[in-house]
Amino acid sequence: MNLIYLYLKKYKVAAIAALVMMGIELTVELSQPLLIAKIIDNGIREKDMAVVWLWGGVLTFSAVIAFAAGILSSFFASHASQSFAYDLRDKLYEKVQSFTYEVFSRFQTSSLITRLTGDVTQLQDTVFMALRFMTRVPLVVLGSVIMALIVHVKLGLLLAVTLPLLIVVLTWVMRRSSALFKAVQSRIDGVNGVIQENLTGIRLIRVFVRMAHEIGRFASYSGSLMKSTVAALRLTETMGPLIMLIVNAGIVAVLWYGRIEISGGQATLGETVAVINYALRTIGAMSALSWIMATFSRAVASEQRISEVMSSSEGQGAIGSADVQVSGASIEGRVEFIDVSFSYPGSDIAVLEQISFAVQPGERVAIMGATGSGKSSLVSLIPRLYEPDSGIIRIDGENSSEMEVNRLRRSIGYVPQEIMLFSGSVRENIAWGNEHATAEEIERAAAAAQIHETITGLAQGYETMLGQRGVNLSGGQKQRLTIARALVRKPAILILDDSTSALDAVTEGLLLKELKKMSCTTFLITQKISSTVSADLILLLDEGRLIAGGTHGKLMKESALYRKINESQNEEAAQHVQSTT
Repeated sequence: MNLIYLYLKKYKVAAIAALVMMGIELTVELSQPLLIAKIIDNGIREKDMAVVWLWGGVLTFSAVIAFAAGILSSFFASHASQSFAYDLRDKLYEKVQSFTYEVFSRFQTSSLITRLTGDVTQLQDTVFMALRFMTRVPLVVLGSVIMALIVHVKLGLLLAVTLPLLIVVLTWVMRRSSALFKAVQSRIDGVNGVIQENLTGIRLIRVFVRMAHEIGRFASYSGSLMKSTVAALRLTETMGPLIMLIVNAGIVAVLWYGRIEISGGQATLGETVAVINYALRTIGAMSALSWIMATFSRAVASEQRISEVMSSSEGQGAIGSADVQVSGASIEGRVEFIDVSFSYPGSDIAVLEQISFAVQPGERVAIMGATGSGKSSLVSLIPRLYEPDSGIIRIDGENSSEMEVNRLRRSIGYVPQEIMLFSGSVRENIAWGNEHATAEEIERAAAAAQIHETITGLAQGYETMLGQRGVNLSGGQKQRLTIARALVRKPAILILDDSTSALDAVTEGLLLKELKKMSCTTFLITQKISSTVSADLILLLDEGRLIAGGTHGKLMKESALYRKINESQNEEAAQHVQSTT
């Protein structure tokens, strides 16, 4: 449990205080049977009420001390465990934020959510119980055996012989159950994954009338979780009665032999009662053992899962912290690809092959190609979401792989193909691109993205709260809002990954006109010839290869494929006009 030690040592004072208070409580508790023996032998049997009142008072006072120590132990244990979980969750989340796409793809989203929530909570509960209860159980058992030996050696030995057998049984159960509970946590990942998919795609599920299918799929995953949990709990719960059987056998032996010792005058009634009391305390501790074993086994599994994330290499281009200071001169926006090839991690299929081109600051690049030709992959290399397999990408003449990644990304405005809006107001979503943007800058970016008038027409204007993932906006409105979020950054490089597909020709034309006024280098992935006509450079991709590059006029002369696309879209436009007249 190295992970627990690593993050708990910061709160070692509280942890030690919790253990000390628990130790005081336990010491008092273990002394009580001895005091009861004195009351019985020296007070009740001798009919000496002074002794009864003396040791009775000591017993009562010690109970008050144990009560106060128990409360303080719980307080310090809670502080240590909650603070430990806060730090671990914070570091784990920061670690996930630092992942490149390559590392991020190793973990399912649902699995990361489970690790950040359920697994961290499991370790938090384990730390609390370790400081408050788990450490107490073996100490109660060991202390009871030692005290029983002190009271009467022969009777104490009958209780002591049960310990080796208990240790063997517990060791085997711990090893077996930790593997079972790791499988349980994996099943929870699967259940969370199905829930996440269903909640995200609820509209599609209803339109395709797939509710029954999805309910059945969830039941299948939930059933697997149930079976794994039952298998793990069956093992730990079965051990409870077995342990109790072993300890109860020891008590029966103490009672049987104690009667013989009392009859022979080699043991007093008080000593026998004290040993039995210690045996009963051992039973009380052991009754919680199956619950503790299950908790500890879950903690071992959770610790392994969290360690998998924490030990993952960030890879090149990872950001360690959002607070990293950006150094170096500002980026102008010159971009150059030199023989760049790329394939996704874990795949041997080349997505891009020997791509070379150069773009000057302020120029607009239109990227065209069929689905799967590598357009999105190409632009994802610019902000170093992935690293190329070979070749060089230069930004302002500097190898991008050697640039400070924060400096690079803070100069880029990125609008992904998949629209993503966050909970909050319209203003907050635009300002998400630049947290220091003024109200004027936000409105200027919205106007450039052709969404300002739409926003002012809303009931609360820029303060209108968006539903989950922007469900109260149309597709075109969401696209323009994400474009405004990128523009408010005042980027040196703007990447629009098929981000105008939901816009009509007029709105798209106005947007492109606004972009032309800006000094940023723009990469526009599009399927529309109308968007490429005014581009300074058009890149035509086919199956990961750059088959043509140049202006609209040049490609119309030199590229048969480009001419075919142009003719096809002109014919479609003509047919549309005829059908509407």
